[in-house]
Formats: sequence, structure tokens, C-alpha cells
Amino acid sequence: MDGSKIRVVTDSTCDLPKGEVDRLGVVVVPLSVSFGPEVFLDGELTHDEFWEKTKGPFWPKSSQPSVGAFEEVFAPLVEEGYRVLCLTITSHHSGTYNSAWAAAQRFGGSVTVVDSLSVSAGLAWQVLAEVEAARKGMALEDIVTISHDMATRTKLFAVLDTIENVRRGGRVDKVMPLLSRLMSAFSLKPILKMVDGELDLAATARSYEKALKRIQEEVVAVAPLEKMAVIHTRLPERAASFADTLASATGVPRGQIPMVEMGPAIATHAGPGVIGAFVLSETAPDGGKAGEA
Repeated sequence: MDGSKIRVVTDSTCDLPKGEVDRLGVVVVPLSVSFGPEVFLDGELTHDEFWEKTKGPFWPKSSQPSVGAFEEVFAPLVEEGYRVLCLTITSHHSGTYNSAWAAAQRFGGSVTVVDSLSVSAGLAWQVLAEVEAARKGMALEDIVTISHDMATRTKLFAVLDTIENVRRGGRVDKVMPLLSRLMSAFSLKPILKMVDGELDLAATARSYEKALKRIQEEVVAVAPLEKMAVIHTRLPERAASFADTLASATGVPRGQIPMVEMGPAIATHAGPGVIGAFVLSETAPDGGKAGEA
């Protein structure tokens, strides 16, 4: 199908600024964040307002969009004659993909739902690529292939300052027993990695600075890079300094390394004091160049 009749839908964990969303013509379905009886759609609270509310008395919780929320977005687009391509946060750590997929069943083949196997900047990269491909008139099947290819080449490495948020959120239960032992016994900083959409423990470090050094080494190891972004929660200056370091280490121009402060839905689970690097390698895991058959 002609890409000019394709509309891209995603969820709020892509962390794209509103101005960029409007420019791209992307429709964003928000997750929600709750503090006790108060429920907010992701984006209703500014970053500052969200972190102020985390001081108490309620611990934040996040929820995936309902099936109905996706249906309400899909329906008018399909009625206007569009084929809808919906990209979601990784299904390994959120039920958002399942909600979108269930909603898509109502519309036959008019809605295609793709698991990005990513989040934040990694998800945003796929959204941007799909919009660009659709504007060029590429066929839907070829646009989906672009996302699948990018997913195989995207990795995240991030250091946590605290594990309390991930413990309460329950999104990395597989590694929580080990994380808890390491943090309590040795006061180590855990370094998580996301590969193929799943978070796992990559390493530990005795200090935050040593953790950042280890992330730098991991990033250099997967170079050459097509894209890179630094993500953080509440650490803009330190994130900027780390972006400078990564630019020097990899040769990626500093102006091409955006800094992204993760929004409330993801920050609920990440906690304060996170710094990480999303990387999109030029080379696929099998050694082939991106896009090679």
C-alpha cells in the first residue's frame, strides 16, 4: 500500500516532545501514572510536578493504556481511509503491546501493531523512521521491516542509583534477587542492559563514575554507531557531561547525541538518578550491514 495513506501511532513511552509529535503527525496513546487515588495520563504532569509528587505520601504506579483507549485512536483513522501502523513499548516489560494488539482485531487488516522491543529514545527512533518511510511512499510491509531491523541493532546500557523503584514496579523480577543481594551486601551500582527488548543485569560497579566508565566501554564495543542518545532522570548536567564523553570516545558528533529525560511512566520504574545510553549500531548482530538481506 502507498505510504501516503499510512498513519503512525505510538505510546507515550517514546518520550518525544509534543512539538516533534505534532510535526510528525504521530498519534500518541498515553500510559497513566497514579499516586494513590489520583490518576494522571502520561504527559499531564510535567517532570517537575511528577517528581514533587513522588515525595509522598503515595508511591507512583504506572498502567498500560486500555484496549478501549487504542480503539478510540484507531477508529477515526481507519474511517478516514488510513492504514494504521502502531509501535509500542517492548512487550517484555509492559502490557501495552497486548492492549494495542487486542484493539487492532476490531479493524481487520487496517491496523498493524509492532512490538518495538524498546522504549524511550529507542522507540522514538523507530517512530521517526516509520514516519519518514511512509512519507516516501514505502509499502507497509517494508516499513514494518525497518522497525524489525532497527530493533535487532538497538541496545540500552544504564546505571541505577537505587533499585527501590524497579523492585516495587516488578518489571525486572528475573534479576531482582541478585540485585537486592548485591546492593545490600556490597553497595554496588547495578548496570542494566536492554537487548531484544528485555532488561537484564550487565554488570556492577563500585561507584557511579565507574558504572559510567563501564557503559562507555559497552558503547564503544558496539560501534560504529548510526545513532546514540543519552537518557536520564533528574541529572541533566551529569547526562550532558556523559554525552560529551561518549562523543569523544565514539566519534559521534556531540550535536547528534540528544539528551532525553524519561517521562513519568518510565521514571516510575527507573527511579531518580538514572543515566543510560541508547545505541543503534550500524552493523546487525550477524555482522551484516543494516538493511542487508
